[in-house]
Amino acid sequence: MPVTATSTLSPTHAIETAYQLAQNHFAKLGIDTDSVIQAVDNIPISIHCWQGDDVRGFENPDQTLSGGIQATGNYPGRARTPEELRQDLNQAFNLIPGCKRLNLHALYLEADEPVSRDHIRPEHFANWVEWAKKNRYRTRL
Repeated sequence: MPVTATSTLSPTHAIETAYQLAQNHFAKLGIDTDSVIQAVDNIPISIHCWQGDDVRGFENPDQTLSGGIQATGNYPGRARTPEELRQDLNQAFNLIPGCKRLNLHALYLEADEPVSRDHIRPEHFANWVEWAKKNRYRTRL
């Protein structure tokens, strides 16, 4: 009796069996699924910095959110510091397969005092660059 994806199997074996069935199906259509997966693995997935702290940023941590953003800025477990956000991103990057791209907005700069938008410099993101280098993430300013 042939094994099907719905047979009683361990979760890993069921996934592998389902993939083999799909792979055979696509091969009949002339599609090499392993090559497709390898190609997709090189397409970066955009991860936005605000996903880790509910659009708060660290420029002015005591400021409340205002204007049309559909976020509260207070979900439990949100990153409260740049270091916490970097730790959360490390965890996410380890769990998400393939190439990732972090979109880092101006409000995630790190400075001892407020910096107006027209005075933001690359050095305000030095900790982010060092974090990326330490973890062997590619950087581009």
